[in-house]
Amino acid sequence: MVPLKRRKVNCSVTSDSSGDRTSKFPGVVIYLLERKMGASRRAFLTRLGRGKGFNIEYSLSCSITHIVSENNYGEEVRTWLDLQTGGQGREGGEGRTARPGSVHLLDIVWYTESMHAGIPVIILDRHRLQEREKPGLELAVVSVPSYACQRHTPLLHHNITLTDALSILADNAELGENEGRGVAFRRAAALLKSLPQEVRGAEQLRGLPCLGEHSLRVIKEVLEDGVSHEVETTTHSEQFKAMKALTGIFGVGAKTADRWFREGIHTPSDLQRSGHTLNRAQRAGLQYYDELNLPVTKSEAVAIGQIVESAVHAVLPGAEITLIGGFRRGKQTGHDVDFLITHPDEGREEGLMPKVVSWLEAQGFLLYQKTTGNSYLESKEGPARPASNMDRFERCFSIFRLSTDNEGRENQTGRENQTGRENQTGREIQTGREIQTGREIQTGREIQTGREIQTGREIQTGREIQTGREIQKGREIQTGDGPQTYSPTLTNTDPHTHSDSPHPLPQTLVVVGDHAQKVSWVLGHSQCSGPRSWRAVRVDLVVSPYSQFAFALLGWTGSKLFERELRRWAVHEKAMTLSSHALYDRKRTQYLRASSEEEIFAHLGLEYIPPCDRNA
Repeated sequence: MVPLKRRKVNCSVTSDSSGDRTSKFPGVVIYLLERKMGASRRAFLTRLGRGKGFNIEYSLSCSITHIVSENNYGEEVRTWLDLQTGGQGREGGEGRTARPGSVHLLDIVWYTESMHAGIPVIILDRHRLQEREKPGLELAVVSVPSYACQRHTPLLHHNITLTDALSILADNAELGENEGRGVAFRRAAALLKSLPQEVRGAEQLRGLPCLGEHSLRVIKEVLEDGVSHEVETTTHSEQFKAMKALTGIFGVGAKTADRWFREGIHTPSDLQRSGHTLNRAQRAGLQYYDELNLPVTKSEAVAIGQIVESAVHAVLPGAEITLIGGFRRGKQTGHDVDFLITHPDEGREEGLMPKVVSWLEAQGFLLYQKTTGNSYLESKEGPARPASNMDRFERCFSIFRLSTDNEGRENQTGRENQTGRENQTGREIQTGREIQTGREIQTGREIQTGREIQTGREIQTGREIQTGREIQKGREIQTGDGPQTYSPTLTNTDPHTHSDSPHPLPQTLVVVGDHAQKVSWVLGHSQCSGPRSWRAVRVDLVVSPYSQFAFALLGWTGSKLFERELRRWAVHEKAMTLSSHALYDRKRTQYLRASSEEEIFAHLGLEYIPPCDRNA
């Protein structure tokens, strides 16, 4: 059995005692067992009984004569009673426990019949708790490794009810910045995910690692009652709900959310009304809050990948782009999309990110972006202990503007437009020269420089063109092709430039079929009179040197706990230091190179775990 704290039975008269109430039946003192009954139903039945003159105690004491339970077997109640009383022994008679005064263990049927009769009815066999033959539970017959990086943890597993409960408690601990407590719950959940069968009783978990007393208590409660009181209390807590809502804002961490909560801000709407000064990321996060908290599908991730591929290949032909994160582990949805970019010729990737970002901004794909440079330096003495687990790659945290209709998505990916011509984001631009309708344009003269050659015409800055239809200052100019849906290119690419800035974002006429809509670009997104044809998606772009690619791929694939366990294994079992940049052997005082994830696992003395089994 899982050890639980034993309560001392109070044999004195408590404040809840019957001595303060008039009882019609002084020889009958009833205790309603909340287990599987629930607190609200217990309170209702208590009021009902007391209203009819029954003596109903709320605390377990030596004066109790009848214990009434619902949906419990006799053995379950006797086990529960032993835990409360310290196992003071049992009487041989069925349904009784040897205590000061015999106690009847009764089903709720006896209680409801007594309420109906208005008196305690005679106890019959059908009123006593039933016994059951408990099926033999499989105990752990093999030892489970202590480290999550030693175990295969699939995405779909057998114990989702238990792991969901533990994950909620982990979330709550992390929101309270109690990292150690959060990790303990995560490790317990990861172990349950790796088990090859469903856990039906706490006995199956005997001797397994990573299961602390607190986690075991929660698991046992869920197995017996279907829910955990602690988890239910947590999910209904105003602070937990507020912290989840506020940290769901892009750019807001637990410390900031906690400060706002203490100021009385509980929702994004409260924050919007508060007048707080927000940084650029938080303004974007608040603006696109609803969309950024919607799941991103695998098909949306693939569509974004095509855009990123076009952008990267436009400025660095031969570069390699890999979808990483949860999608690489087999997930079909996620909260954001991550891409790892590298080039086989080491050094050519340097300074790539600003060029990619400029391309994406020129095409109107970015609603927000923040780019950081590569700050990693490899020391001969080995890596110093980092201030955090964040790596130091060149990267871009962004919010993408992704078309939600198939036609727009095809246009965005840059493969082919409706007239059959190669799009500007496509192939020839990779060579440094763009060939379009028989004319040559040098690569310094792109859209953002203010000049564009298309269909044999020269268009000055401030004039937009889409597949033969030109739009200028509200006028529609037909140039030969049929009407097309137009996605405007932003003149000002900062989504947080206000309308009173030196370069206000323009209003323009958008042709959709044979109709026109006026679009006002405010803080980077359109406020159309009709349904919007795009959504905001969080996208992280990471650039890695080719020599570090295997380590970056391993580090950015996840899960977060799996990576944490890899680093812990490296330090404690192998005297090594692992990061998303390198693996360093402290005994041999040298870096261990690797060109694949398999080689890294081999250096660590671990069985290779494929991405689909890293869902710890």
